[in-house]
Amino acid sequence: MNITVYLGANEGNDPALKQAVRELGTWIGESGNDLVYGGSKVGLMGIIAESVLRAGGKVTGVEPQFFMEKELQYDAVTHLIVTETMAERKSKMIELGDAFIAMPGGTGTLEEITEVMSLLALDRLDAPCILYNLHGYYDSLQQLLERMIAADLSSEYRQRKIYFVKNLEELQKVLDSCLS
Repeated sequence: MNITVYLGANEGNDPALKQAVRELGTWIGESGNDLVYGGSKVGLMGIIAESVLRAGGKVTGVEPQFFMEKELQYDAVTHLIVTETMAERKSKMIELGDAFIAMPGGTGTLEEITEVMSLLALDRLDAPCILYNLHGYYDSLQQLLERMIAADLSSEYRQRKIYFVKNLEELQKVLDSCLS
């Protein structure tokens, strides 16, 4: 299975986040799954790619040309796809993914995972969308989604494949239940 992971080019200030990213990458590599990610060598993106590769897994990076010009790509990935734009990068990462995970991240991570949520709501995608809610990072987003349902601006059906997990064990259970 190709697992698309969205995460930042920054490492953040929580050591538990870096550890969670390493654990996720190691599990992806050891479990025989493949990583699809943004292609960068910096921040959390570099950590997950390195973790998957060290665990014997395959990594597909999808990097826009303007990041290549800044030499931000992780050259050791199994396969590197270069796109012209960020929009093409997002489309390719979605096209390649069988499951989607957002680690705590910045506005780019949020934008990428909300596109997945929208495609699920529109029945244009059928895959689990998992928000790794480390230390309650995504609590306010979860509350907003619940509020959308309460206000009849969304529905449980439209959000049926969106999951919030607190750790790797919960994430594995979601993937097992969705993809078995």
